[in-house]
Parts: sequence; C-alpha cells; structure tokens
Amino acid sequence: MDRSLLPHRDAFLRPLVLAFLLVAACLWLTACGLTAGASPIRAAGGCPAPGRWAFLSAGGVVEEPTDKLLTRFAREQVVLLGETHDDPEHHRWQLHTIIGLHALRPDMALGFEMFPRRAQPALDEWVAGRLGDAEFLARVEWRQFWGYDAALYLPIFQFARMHRIPMLALNVERGLVSRVGDKGWAAIPAADREGVTDPAAASREYAMRLYRSYLDHQVSEGRGHFQRKDPGESDLADPAFRRFVEAMQVWDRAMAQGIAGRLRGGNPPLVVAIMGSGHLRDGYGVPQQLRDLGVTRLAVALPWEPSDGCAELRPGVADAVFGIEDRPQPSRTDRPRLGISIDSAATGVLVRSVVPGSIAEQAGIRADDVIVRIAGEAAAASGDVVEAVQRQAPGTWLPITVRRGEETLDLVARFPPRK
Repeated sequence: MDRSLLPHRDAFLRPLVLAFLLVAACLWLTACGLTAGASPIRAAGGCPAPGRWAFLSAGGVVEEPTDKLLTRFAREQVVLLGETHDDPEHHRWQLHTIIGLHALRPDMALGFEMFPRRAQPALDEWVAGRLGDAEFLARVEWRQFWGYDAALYLPIFQFARMHRIPMLALNVERGLVSRVGDKGWAAIPAADREGVTDPAAASREYAMRLYRSYLDHQVSEGRGHFQRKDPGESDLADPAFRRFVEAMQVWDRAMAQGIAGRLRGGNPPLVVAIMGSGHLRDGYGVPQQLRDLGVTRLAVALPWEPSDGCAELRPGVADAVFGIEDRPQPSRTDRPRLGISIDSAATGVLVRSVVPGSIAEQAGIRADDVIVRIAGEAAAASGDVVEAVQRQAPGTWLPITVRRGEETLDLVARFPPRK
C-alpha cells in the first residue's frame, strides 16, 4: 500500500492529543456547559439532537450530559460501540467516546471486529510501536480480511498505540462463518471451530430480526428479488435460514469470547469493543452471548441519525445513543458480486459454494473448483479474488482460471451493465 495514501502520523497525533485534553477538561472541570448536575432534557421528537447523548430507560428517551453518561459507562466491565462500517462520522464518534472513557478508566483494552484472531501478534507489535502504518495493515491483511477504507479506523489505532492500550482481535476466519452457513454448526469438527464454544440459543425475536438480514443477504448474493414480509413459522424453520442464524451466532459468540477472556484474572480492564451495530441492537448478538458467558455489567452505545427512525428509538434498542446529523452521502454503486463463497487452499483459492443463478454459475464455476488465476494474475489468497471482483466495472468480462480435478479451465465471468 502506498504510504502517501495514509495520513502522516503527526497529523493523527496532534489532533488526538488536543481532543484528549479537551474531553478530559470537559469531564473533570464540567466545562462545555454539560455539568453533572444538569437536569436531563427529554429528546425532541424521540431522537437526540446532533452532538448529544440520550439514555434509554423505562422512562423513555432522555438526553443526558456527556460527563454523566461516560462516568456511568466507565463503571461497567464492557462498553460496546456500534457502527456502520463505511460511515466516517461513526468512527469519529467512536474515537471521541474512547478518549473520554480513557480519561476516566486508563486501564482499558480495545476490541475489534475488524481483525481475525490470528492477527493478534501483529496488534501486539503495533501497540508496542514496532510497526509502521503500511506494515501493520499488511501484517493484519486488512484489505483481504476487512476491506473498508483503513483511513476511517487508523485514528483509533493510532490512539491505542500512543497510549499503549492493548488491542484485541475478536473475529474468526470468514471461512468458518461461511462453512456454518453452508453446513450448520453441528457439521463443523471441533478442531476447526477456532475455540468457539456452543452459542446461546437465538430467541424467536432475534430470529425474526435476522430474517430481514437473511433476505438482504440472499438478494446481495444474486439469488433474486424478495418481497419484504414478516416471516411465518415455515420461514423460520427453513434449514437454509437456520444455518444462516447459526452462522451469525457463531460470529457473535467468537467476539463475546474474546471480550470475556480479557476480563479473566485480577484487576481486569474496561474493555471497549467496536463492531457493526447489527451485532448489538436490541440486546441480541454479542450482548446476549456475553451474558451467557457471565459478563453482566455491560453497556451498548449506538450512533443514531434521524433517518434511522425516531420511532425505532426505544428502551432496549441500546443503553444509550449519540445523535448524528443526517448528511448527504456520496453516490456509490453496489460492489459487484460474483456469487461464491471462498476459502484458502494449498495452491489457489477454494470455491466452497456457488449461488444458483449468480454470475459465477453462469460462468461455469462450480463448488470445489480452485481459482488459480483471476484478471490475468495469480490467485494466491482469498483477497486476490475479492480485490479483482471489486475492481470490475459493470458491463465488463473477468477472466478466471480454475483447476477442477486434473483439468485446468479458462472461464469468463460476465458482469451485466449498470441498469
């Protein structure tokens, strides 16, 4: 990765130091007009104003001063911060919240959905100051595993490095989650489970919420168009959907175990973890798995925009939300989808499954094929395939060479023009 694409370290550190001092002053000197004795103000229209916190309780949605709310959070064992992965404002809010909590609880560890467990040695070296930006991102295989713009996350990583705050790799390999979705949790041998224990069972309410994500997933993978509807009993009992639920639970359980493991022993730190809001909302996902593991002192905080729906903001969605203003987003086209699930292989990239009706199926790709070349380049890792597909423009053809048994086949994936 070109270092010129990454902001210079000093450009991060100077504003972080200033922000840290300002937040600390606001917390300890009750500046910024948010004193601990201020009376809570009921949020207008049910949503917090931009830049304000709202605490969700049985009494409703009530704005709460920043210092009071962060002091409340600092007493917990775990604070979970949600996000939409590609929203810059969400990452700024996460950083400011982490800075404020660190002023109150410097004995802190930061957990991340963005790293698989195997990346932990690289995280340790980064925090110890032994890796530069580009080398760190290469070592954790950022583009291959996560793929979102690293510049959105680097200020948080830099803050952890500056203050020697341990960083925790909470995730598992995507291949494990994909295999659970394909075959079910019971079919995964114990040796292949990466130490993940049996997740707590999903409630019916959680399954109903995941059903909407399941339909979105089906559409995004090229399985057609679905009319949104409330699922019936037959929908919830569908084996493919049940495997989808199990895959999501394994993902949640893995992250919860990573957090709970850091709390073992004497004088545990405050663990602040950042992950997609879908893993946190309504007390399901990671919060449910943490409670099953015996971690009960936890708080969930989400960024909240009016477009998220003020009527949706109710006690139980989270413990607190922070008001984010609606902002026009740059137009983006959906990332192209080939319609396959992949995993590492000894030589090349293994195709684990092919979505019926997808671009991959139309190109003649089959499950158990091994992709050895794509776009004229060797396919040595899953990231090579992901990157080649994401570069593909609508209406173009993508050459793919696969090994199928003793045969080597040259195939062409034809991406439809933009509608």
